[in-house]
Amino acid sequence: MTTELYALDYNDTRTEGTISSPMRQRISEAEYWDKYYDYPDVTYEWNNGYLEEKAVSTQATYLTHDWFSELLNHFLRTQAIAQTTGLEMGFRLVLPHKLEIRRPDLGVVLLKNPVPLLLDDKSYKGTFDLCVEAISDSSKEDIKRDTKDKKIGYAQGGVKEYYILDGHDRYMEFYRLNADGVYIPIAPAKGGIIQSKVLPGFQFRREDLFTKPSPEKMIDDPIYQGFVLPGLTTKQKAEKAEQRAERLAKQLRALGIEPDI
Repeated sequence: MTTELYALDYNDTRTEGTISSPMRQRISEAEYWDKYYDYPDVTYEWNNGYLEEKAVSTQATYLTHDWFSELLNHFLRTQAIAQTTGLEMGFRLVLPHKLEIRRPDLGVVLLKNPVPLLLDDKSYKGTFDLCVEAISDSSKEDIKRDTKDKKIGYAQGGVKEYYILDGHDRYMEFYRLNADGVYIPIAPAKGGIIQSKVLPGFQFRREDLFTKPSPEKMIDDPIYQGFVLPGLTTKQKAEKAEQRAERLAKQLRALGIEPDI
């Protein structure tokens, strides 16, 4: 009995023969934008003629990325100096010896960037000021792409800061472009505080990417209180403190301990 192999071609039709993949064949930039940028169910990047599929992240990394994104949104609500992109918006990198189209998990465009980010844009025509990748660790190749290949490409392309988030704390790094156009690790301030130069005033405690404190806790933290819910009045803060004290007293009474109030 003869076994026949089938694969999907570019038009998603079944073809007889050996299994082929568009990732193994050269794809022009025009063909990428036309056929693969909005490809259903798969997110492709383009690296000098070849497709690269973006792999998924673990739930732990997703939660770290989600907390970080919300923190950044808090900051930009109070300091309207930039816009963020999501949904893996692509941008074009003209590098010394090749072209790449990358789709970071989160991109930041300063309002002073010479190329504005427009409401109808589905791709960004300039260079992101900051790129964030949630590490994809399905394979060694995926890890290398996020930690080495993109690091080189983003630096050569002029992305001022590059953050790699990892919910398991194996590959997490924060880089800043130096005067020579090379990424250097951002040296944490006292207490493990990472401070952005691209977004002056935006900062976070490295360990908080794992503990993920709530906004209610951050409003009393000097690291965050300047931009996390700054409109919360003193009275509201006092009310929340009273509520926390009441909850603690209730917990102590449940343990048979009379709280000293």
